[in-house]
Amino acid sequence: DERPREKLLKYGADKLSDSELLAILLRTGTKGKSVIEMAEEILKSAGGTFKGLAGKDIDEITKIPGVKNAKVVTIAAALEISRRVSKQILKDKGII
Repeated sequence: DERPREKLLKYGADKLSDSELLAILLRTGTKGKSVIEMAEEILKSAGGTFKGLAGKDIDEITKIPGVKNAKVVTIAAALEISRRVSKQILKDKGII
């Protein structure tokens, strides 16, 4: 199995699963839990989607074992970037 970073470089970001994309942001797992397993657990706690994750409270995410402030801040920043890009696209199209 290829690691998410290598897979992204070889095939492109659009070929990665949501868990693999999130794993890249998380960077590392914990003892006994790979970064992919951690990403899957985080997504599962949010209904399995990035949309669900975007609506989840930061404090809830940090309750997941191994997810500390550094990881949750990275997730929150990525989701905010996504919101801003989406908003700008909608503005550019005259939708909002």
